[in-house]
Amino acid sequence: MAGKPLRCISVGKLKTPFWKDAAAHYLTRIKRWRHLEYTEVRDGDAALPPDQRNALEGRRIVEALAPQDVALVLDERGQKLSSPELAALLRRLDQEARGRACFIVGGAWGLDDSVRQRAFKVLSLSDMTLPHELARVVLLEQIYRAECILRKVPYHH
Repeated sequence: MAGKPLRCISVGKLKTPFWKDAAAHYLTRIKRWRHLEYTEVRDGDAALPPDQRNALEGRRIVEALAPQDVALVLDERGQKLSSPELAALLRRLDQEARGRACFIVGGAWGLDDSVRQRAFKVLSLSDMTLPHELARVVLLEQIYRAECILRKVPYHH
């Protein structure tokens, strides 16, 4: 059973080799079961103050959203889901007549309010603050885990 395609939008490119390798590892695993499009929007100029940088990155994210994207924004103040709850959310979005689930990860300074306002749901990966590169890898791992749960594929065995 293949689910609907997924999309991820994030700010900036993964620069550190081990984050790039980890992301590629999970993307390969996810793509066995589901198409996943990854879009990286350019980060704001480092010389800008954080609020202006966030506003610029926020505009780029909102502009990158397609009309069919159902925005699932990752933010530390968002709703916390267990892995089975994330799997259930993906199943529900697959079954509903909505568009494509689109996970959004901000940059080093977080997300502009304009992005959160566009969200179908605001989700949190952890109560702890994560570097944005690590957050991208954790998100991909959780999407892969959700796919395993939906298909009743043992994850650790």
